[in-house]
Amino acid sequence: MNLLGEKELNLKIIDIISNLSIELQIKTFVVGGYVRDLLLERKTDDIDILVIGDGISFAREVKKKLDSKTNLQIFKNFGTAMISYDGYEVQFVGSRKESYQKSSRNPIVDGGTFEDDISRRDFTINSIAISLNKENKGEIIDLFGGIHDLKKGIIKTPQDPKITFYDDPLRMMRAVRFAAQLNFEIKKSNIETIKSEKERINIISKERIHDELNKILLSPKPSIGFILLRDTGLLEILLPELINLEGVDEIEGRSHKDNFYHTLQVLDNICKNTDNLWLRWVALLHDIGKPKTKRYDKKKGWSFHGHEYEGAKMVFSIFKRLKLPLNNKLNYVKKLVLLSSRPVILSSNEITDSAIRRLIYDAGEDINDLMTLCEADITTKNAKLEKKYLNNFKVVREKIRDLEERDKIRNFQPPISGEYIMHHFGLEPCKEIGIIKERIKDAILNGDINNDSNQAKELMIKIGQELGLEKYEK
Repeated sequence: MNLLGEKELNLKIIDIISNLSIELQIKTFVVGGYVRDLLLERKTDDIDILVIGDGISFAREVKKKLDSKTNLQIFKNFGTAMISYDGYEVQFVGSRKESYQKSSRNPIVDGGTFEDDISRRDFTINSIAISLNKENKGEIIDLFGGIHDLKKGIIKTPQDPKITFYDDPLRMMRAVRFAAQLNFEIKKSNIETIKSEKERINIISKERIHDELNKILLSPKPSIGFILLRDTGLLEILLPELINLEGVDEIEGRSHKDNFYHTLQVLDNICKNTDNLWLRWVALLHDIGKPKTKRYDKKKGWSFHGHEYEGAKMVFSIFKRLKLPLNNKLNYVKKLVLLSSRPVILSSNEITDSAIRRLIYDAGEDINDLMTLCEADITTKNAKLEKKYLNNFKVVREKIRDLEERDKIRNFQPPISGEYIMHHFGLEPCKEIGIIKERIKDAILNGDINNDSNQAKELMIKIGQELGLEKYEK
């Protein structure tokens, strides 16, 4: 079968590589994800080139054929090179065979044949190759039945899964990730091996682990991945906080919902409306504090009072443990977890302008993301209730829009500064300045005064008088 003439593979960079391969009499193949996605008719920007020999040296020769501005990156530690060209990331690797020691994720690498290299790949669907060589240019080489598995929707290893997962334990998570991305099933024998080898995931760096978690979260239906992580035992190692959400307690015939499955439904719901990775993390963690705050009252039944505050605190420890970014991404997730119940409370009560202003003030630019989360949090199977809740949130959104247009609360900045207060009253830095600023802010949010500098100055003078302050006269 010759695919090289088809538009999907007829790329300039591949033509250059193929022609150079023939010229230098070096065998090369397109392998891995590009071939898989080509056969699945999925778009991909990554191309892996297998070179029988020295992959770095061949990449340097390719670079000579390209524009002088084309960037070539060499990764000597991994024996690979990468060229960015025409929107594609092209990675070159020499054929190799690998062996591993029990306590290390770093392989002992030796040169190998085409068969050695293909057999060490993670899954059959990623072990399909296309020849770029003169004698069989364009031919698909499928040593392990990868095309069959693509058609049947199966994830399985090309060799004994114990060998494949032992060699690189991250492949256990990659199996889950591909299942979530492609909606494939993992072969039973592979599932059982992951269960038995799950502890070996602990030798993998947290950066590689969170990268796979991010890819699962960005899949069309992340619940597939997280249920597989739960079933294989990996989730208990990586995110035990999620495992703690699972289960239903019952007292006096009164029970609560299973917060694990509820969380996954919220996550799937939000994925229909956003590609924002960090908002998907919020959905995953929004109820994380519920196990610590679960209480039963004979009159009121089950409650999780304050779970948002507990959850926001837990977000930091989770991000730190997984080596996720401890910057504005962390702050974003913490903030939205903390605020996750506020619109729900507002929607179920008479909505005051003051409460809406404070919500806008606290959420800032992320107010729309917060509302998207709350709408995704509707998981009732009662169609009438679902419609009611959505209509309530619609009212909240309209109120937010109206007040924002009128009062400009989002990214609120005090109409008068601390420096102005100091200058007016002739003060050095002191607690009174903070008192005045806080009361002005509260007055604006409560609707007692407009977000206006003149009204704020009048209130400042009044508060100053109450505090025994007088205008400073030079």
